[in-house]
Amino acid sequence: MKIYEVEVNGQVYQVKLKEVAQGEGVASTPTIATPTNNSVETAGQKVNAPMAGTILAVKVSLGQTVKKGDTLVILEAMKMENEVVAPADGVVQQIVVVANQGVESNELLVVI
Repeated sequence: MKIYEVEVNGQVYQVKLKEVAQGEGVASTPTIATPTNNSVETAGQKVNAPMAGTILAVKVSLGQTVKKGDTLVILEAMKMENEVVAPADGVVQQIVVVANQGVESNELLVVI
């Protein structure tokens, strides 16, 4: 089995591919693609989604200095817009999400 990275609409996924002999058919258990950004170990303050929803806007950029309480992303959940704010002062090291992306509760959004 080989592992490859595939980029789709700017989002990078890891996929596992298994070579099958002709006539062997499709594997019985499909492997679900998972974003590689969430599996990367990064030093810094991780900011996770407080709830499942859709990212409406990313309000910061890489390398930007932020202060505690600054808005990082706008998350829509249950028809309400929620500001996800910086928990501490710092510099944005990584942005894992993009606008219009669905996220699950506790999913990594930004690293400061």
